Amino acid sequence: MGTAWAQSLPKPLTDADFLQFDPLQAELGQLLFYDKLLSGNRNISCGTCHHPAFGSSDGLSLGLGEGGVGLGPDRTPGIGAARIERRVPRNAPALWNLGARDITVLMHDGRISRDTLFGNGFNTPAEEWLPQGLNSILAAQALFPVTSHTEMAGQPEENEIAGAVNDRIDYAWPILAKRVRGIPEYGAMFVAAFDHIESPEQVTMVDIANALAAFVAVEFRSHNSRFDQYLAGDDTALSAREKDGMGLFFGKAGCSGCHGGPLLSDQGFHALSLPPFGPGRTRRFDLIARDVGRMGESDRLEDMYRFRTPMLRNVELTAPYGHNGAYRNLEDMVRHHLDPQEQRSQWSQTIPVLPDVPELTKVDFIVQQDRREMERQQAAVDIQIGQRSEEEIGALVAFLKSLTDTSEGVMPFGVPNEVPSGLPVDLQP
Repeated sequence: MGTAWAQSLPKPLTDADFLQFDPLQAELGQLLFYDKLLSGNRNISCGTCHHPAFGSSDGLSLGLGEGGVGLGPDRTPGIGAARIERRVPRNAPALWNLGARDITVLMHDGRISRDTLFGNGFNTPAEEWLPQGLNSILAAQALFPVTSHTEMAGQPEENEIAGAVNDRIDYAWPILAKRVRGIPEYGAMFVAAFDHIESPEQVTMVDIANALAAFVAVEFRSHNSRFDQYLAGDDTALSAREKDGMGLFFGKAGCSGCHGGPLLSDQGFHALSLPPFGPGRTRRFDLIARDVGRMGESDRLEDMYRFRTPMLRNVELTAPYGHNGAYRNLEDMVRHHLDPQEQRSQWSQTIPVLPDVPELTKVDFIVQQDRREMERQQAAVDIQIGQRSEEEIGALVAFLKSLTDTSEGVMPFGVPNEVPSGLPVDLQP
């Protein structure tokens, strides 16, 4: 470590860097995570789009949420009236290390953050309607997929959850809590796991969110990659090529300018000029299928097309890459960072992993027909890394693969064979 870039290496992550959660709450959270009971039509769970088989994501560029059938790239849009209405607007983010103490902001656009603005500890789409008592930012985040029409809630005419969300975002949570506590096994588990709950009737959505957070934080913790072993003092943990890539990453390539610190993320927002497609997470008055990123939350023009810097442990497992899954392999994503404009010129509509949905084919890439919008997005580039040789690109990719956890005990809970609701569990693809 006698080189200048060695000063940029982060300190090793330890157990002290993570929030601690009650094991009984985590065990309860595991069942809730894989139980489709939390969806409006009882047909999709958190685990459907954040599955261990796909590195805690779904293996798709843009997911097929509520109404879809199956797992990962084999997922289909469903049939009949239950069929999906559109793709999920953004790539399903990986869940690794979301229980870290230093995390202050979540989601691609940062719309969930720790903040005192509304008196409940967080700034979220629920604003002042977010309930008190959430144990972490991770618990706050857990409240929102169940309110998304495309992700878990379904459409207003289909069920009482989606209908309640249409009235006000927080109206759905008491209905879901009643569903859960009405199942005797869940009721008993909540009484056993939470000191303040003396009877099932006391279970609220806050308790459900806290249990989900406990599970995600415990299950998807990763800080024993070969890179972590190197940081802890094992000089033999990385190969010579991986060390070359590490030197580029923390040195002259400047990757650590955004992917620095123990979590390998500055938790900031940056524009990469990724090729746009899909429905986009449009704002209320947007007339075109686009995604303006952080600006949709901040309403500041300077935040247009900027997205949160992802953490990188287990990045090898979590393809496709980017806020919209624009690239299906790690090398292409690295190449885009090095020369966004050149990679955009070579990008094709066959690259994203998008299960065939015939009725959406005409609109999947409609944003690319808007010349001015494409020019605006192409010009939005915050990174200036510069060209690298093929050998250097290979070294960078090798280093990123060294961030994969080697622990046998990672994901200690796994996927349950059954859940208390009796609904089917998405086991393996």
